[in-house]
Amino acid sequence: MNDPLNQPKIHLVNTADYRENYANSVQIRANLWDFFLLFGTLSQTSPEAVSIQNFQGIYFSPQQAKALLNVLQQNLSQYESTFGEIRLEPQTPGGVIQ
Repeated sequence: MNDPLNQPKIHLVNTADYRENYANSVQIRANLWDFFLLFGTLSQTSPEAVSIQNFQGIYFSPQQAKALLNVLQQNLSQYESTFGEIRLEPQTPGGVIQ
């Protein structure tokens, strides 16, 4: 059993190529061995045209994907209890918001 008093200290270091970006588009692919998240920025240039500029793809193990899901669920619950429910806009069958 893990002793909480004996946990290793975590030291976070940003690499030289570390960057922060804004993403409003995330595409997900999965196979037996991993999950792939592709981040980008989406802009609707006209009612008929959407442009997505992808800038980062990241592979996760299924275990890390599930851990990420758990952390996101916890943080979203805390956010909603503080600021109120997050409401998503209804989507058309193709997944495009009109």
